[in-house]
Amino acid sequence: MPRVSEAHLEQRRQQILDAARACFIRKGFHETSMQDIFAEAGLSAGAVYRYFKSKTEIVESIASEAIAMMGGTLHEIVAEDPPPPPEEALERLMTHMVEIGESYLGSFALAPQAWSLAMHDSGYREHIASVLRPVHALWATYAERLRDVGILPPDTNPQAVAKTLLALLPGFMVQRVILGDVSPETIRDGLYALRHSTAAPPESSS
Repeated sequence: MPRVSEAHLEQRRQQILDAARACFIRKGFHETSMQDIFAEAGLSAGAVYRYFKSKTEIVESIASEAIAMMGGTLHEIVAEDPPPPPEEALERLMTHMVEIGESYLGSFALAPQAWSLAMHDSGYREHIASVLRPVHALWATYAERLRDVGILPPDTNPQAVAKTLLALLPGFMVQRVILGDVSPETIRDGLYALRHSTAAPPESSS
């Protein structure tokens, strides 16, 4: 029997994830069954279970993929010399989040559902926490660099800054999904105003 290539395996895995995203967006996590995912993917139960043991594993993979994409952009921002100021860093990161989340099967709208699941499933919550910890560490490194070049005060607590910057991302997503009245440029302008209360803001946007 010919050996199945890694490319084929990855293509099939992605086929299942794409089908699950479509189902979750249409029906929500809790109302979507594994049978719904089988039908959407056009695969048998055995074919799907070869890759994922449960619906929660599928959700974990979708969330991990999204966070990894965000982490890649954050890596680039943190590595820049000199580091960009917070309002620019967040604008760029949020722009990337919107580009991915609103074009990739509408997966941006899945984030609040994933957070809700984490409130009730301790295993899933720990999985997401393990994926987010490296993101938090990147923000802390970024805060240290801002402090070292004088953008932030010498007595800045990098951990506090990291937690604050990380906390802004869910708030942005909630406003974007529910209210639809916020953009990355809005957050940039708001942060700039908070940091430079007496300085002229950058070119404004609605």
